[in-house]
Amino acid sequence: MASRIYFDHSATTPIDPRVMVAMEPFLNGSFGNPSSLHREGRKARAAVEKARAQVAALLGADSSEIVFTGSGTEADNLAILGAVPANDGPSHVVTSSIEHAGVLEPCRFLERFGTKVTYLPVDNYGMVDPQSLHRALCAETRLVSVMAANNVIGTLQPLAELARITKQHGALFHTDAIQAAGKIPLDVNQLPADLISLSAHKLHGPKGVGVLYVRRGVELNPIVFGGGQERGLRSATENVAGIVGFGAAAALAREEMKEETTQLVGLRERILARLRVTVPHAYLIGHPVKRLPGHLCLGFKGLEGEVLKILLGLDEKGVAVSSGSACSAHHAGNPSEILLAMGFDPERARGSLRVTLGRFSTDDEVNRFLEILPRVLDSLKPAGNRREQPLNVEIGETQAAG
Repeated sequence: MASRIYFDHSATTPIDPRVMVAMEPFLNGSFGNPSSLHREGRKARAAVEKARAQVAALLGADSSEIVFTGSGTEADNLAILGAVPANDGPSHVVTSSIEHAGVLEPCRFLERFGTKVTYLPVDNYGMVDPQSLHRALCAETRLVSVMAANNVIGTLQPLAELARITKQHGALFHTDAIQAAGKIPLDVNQLPADLISLSAHKLHGPKGVGVLYVRRGVELNPIVFGGGQERGLRSATENVAGIVGFGAAAALAREEMKEETTQLVGLRERILARLRVTVPHAYLIGHPVKRLPGHLCLGFKGLEGEVLKILLGLDEKGVAVSSGSACSAHHAGNPSEILLAMGFDPERARGSLRVTLGRFSTDDEVNRFLEILPRVLDSLKPAGNRREQPLNVEIGETQAAG
């Protein structure tokens, strides 16, 4: 029996075996508390600091600018609520209309306490226009938060320009780079971001550990209180094994990013090229070029309302994909807020299939996927009165309106 095909790497990635090797001593034997002064504690502290340096190197940052958290979502919350506390006087936050819930929910929380929040629109590629940010800024703007890469459609934002406009205005700039880190270069010496969120399990590290990069000189208020770990910004005994795993995963991503990107883009483009022939009613969602290397978001003309059946049909055949963000799976029957923001009508906004490749994806898996997907789609018999639109990586102008 053929092994299952895992094409849902934007939800989570399998832990790299080399990361597991790095973590193992701290799961079995080296159990010290990094705050303890004895030998076991010092060993744990040294491991945490090595990992801090490894994550910092991925961003071109200094180790002192890395704060470990319990997740990427917690890092997002710390960035937003730490920079703009509730009930802290007149304030304004700018974000995009297609952010992850880890950003949108703390923004909505702040709105309940009087903070004004502007949600920037996106075009039909899912991209923010830097001029819309420029127009949104005002005297009370304290923070701008725009994600580096969207978790559903894979579109990359014009991050450097957005950060530059924000800094010229004098506000702080935060980016949720949880999907992007380890997949595209992020260098804080070139990107004027003040705050960057990361998560280990998106780059072949363990779940349950995140990072917030905090540029030197930026002041934040903690949202977790206790013993003062992580420079007082994240009190709690450190998850040593998880942090070690994050460090190892970051080091591998830094070393192998260029080669891995080439591999993933090649596999991605091969899928697109073949689907143009075998699935003429498929279309690409998101930017055709400015997208994550292993990320595809697909729609199927006439089958948008059947995406759950497509997903389950693929699952039955041994292929794991998703219909959007794993964090929104409990709203799977609802139109995607991201696709609605891009101009899709409610019917088409229900119907995207996210196919995301990773480090261990193979040519054989792609070949098998390309055989299985058309069979699953054919079994659903798209309505004959639907206009077919070939998959074309240059169809961005028509994808939302079609």
